[in-house]
Amino acid sequence: MAGLLRHMSGGQFSVPLVIRMATGAGRQLAAQHSHSLENWFAHVPGLRVLAPATLADARGMLAPALADPDPVILFEHVGLYNLEGDLPDGAAPCDITTAAVRRSGSDVTLVTYGGSLPKVLAAAEELAGPGVEAEVVDLRVLRPLDLATVAASVARTHRVVVVDEGWKTGSLAGEVVAQLAEGSLYDLDAPPVRVCTAEVPIPYAKHLEDAALPQVDRIVAAVKELTRA
Repeated sequence: MAGLLRHMSGGQFSVPLVIRMATGAGRQLAAQHSHSLENWFAHVPGLRVLAPATLADARGMLAPALADPDPVILFEHVGLYNLEGDLPDGAAPCDITTAAVRRSGSDVTLVTYGGSLPKVLAAAEELAGPGVEAEVVDLRVLRPLDLATVAASVARTHRVVVVDEGWKTGSLAGEVVAQLAEGSLYDLDAPPVRVCTAEVPIPYAKHLEDAALPQVDRIVAAVKELTRA
């Protein structure tokens, strides 16, 4: 309802609200506390949905979110809460309207967000060994999607893999792929690929949880198969 009030009131009212919400798996919190449901909220018009993946973004998104006249939800991956690092005093606020290119490359575009970014960057470094240069795009903003940044990358690399900790069915990865199919189909030299969580409730046992989630080896294997196409 918060995201709909501006529309329903003919622009007379808004709901300046910020909600911080934990998301994601990898901490052995089992099926009760480990699912990635941000795609549900990204489905709703009127909401701005953010997913910080770095310390700078986690800090830098707060000020513009608080200044937004409409509701903003920040999905904070539980696997990132223990990150440590130095941030400069007076760091500039983050742009909460655009995706960010975290690594440049020419052979394939890897699209992800939130807690999957470290895995994707690790996969990109591993792929560089055999000579596959992956460009990494961090969505950051899940609604409204900055597809222009993704499409510009795909126009350079002509291949795309989307890594999403959500389930494949009804996923944000599926939305990204659909929009690319609508607007960038002729830039693609091969069908888009999705690497998502297995379609099961997140297990408690560590080895089963790891098997269910996207991992570096799965991302690397998907890219190698795609670049051979």
